[in-house]
Amino acid sequence: MCLIAWNWQPDNPAPLLLIANRDEFYARPTAPLDWWQDAPILAGRDLQAGGTWLGVSHSGRLAALTNHRAPESQRADAPSRGALVSGFLQSEVSAEDYLGELAGHAADYNPFNLLVFDGTRLMGLESRHAKVMPIQPGIGAVSNADFLTPWPKLTRLSGDLQTLLAQAHPSDAELLALLHNPVPALDADLPVTGIPMALERALSAAFVALPDYGTRACSVVRFEAGQIAFLEQSFDADGSIGTRQVTTTFQCTLSRQTTLR
Repeated sequence: MCLIAWNWQPDNPAPLLLIANRDEFYARPTAPLDWWQDAPILAGRDLQAGGTWLGVSHSGRLAALTNHRAPESQRADAPSRGALVSGFLQSEVSAEDYLGELAGHAADYNPFNLLVFDGTRLMGLESRHAKVMPIQPGIGAVSNADFLTPWPKLTRLSGDLQTLLAQAHPSDAELLALLHNPVPALDADLPVTGIPMALERALSAAFVALPDYGTRACSVVRFEAGQIAFLEQSFDADGSIGTRQVTTTFQCTLSRQTTLR
């Protein structure tokens, strides 16, 4: 997952709206959004490592992951970060407890940002700093740098989401249109992350489309009135390959006991 934005309103009947794009190599095998047969998880699935980038659970939990772009820090032998998403979704511990324990060994993984919702609190972890943080109410976003780092794609998506929410209750089509934006940033606004300028420019768009790499999934997740509505639009190198939408009820089973291992 390379771009996530959300509107967090903890005292609202619709507490959480999240939209996200997952960017990945087209050759990496992926299963589309569905209930997993081996776990109470609704998510797409990385068939290479077995985890996921964004998912929800029967118990009303959500987790989403972005990689931190740090080419010099990548290790081929590091464990899959997608397992951190599915691990939280299968647990019953609080967001704070899960991230607090994970922070102690976050350096075992290639750099990442993890966003989790336990039905009560929305929290984030920046692995590079082992930093656990509560997410403040309102609109927020994360891409391939620390939370709220003002990369052009992040500020554009956050601003567009704020404008859309100020006008009315946005439709899925309107939210997907924000994620479909293919316009790259101006060169003067690009971050410097250690990759070639041409690639930096291509990756600065919300929707990425390179010959062998690009946006594989656009997602809209809504927590509203005891229900979760999850929409995922899938892509390959030739364009859209289908849309799936699942709506489910949930019952929170939050426990304070830490069980992450």
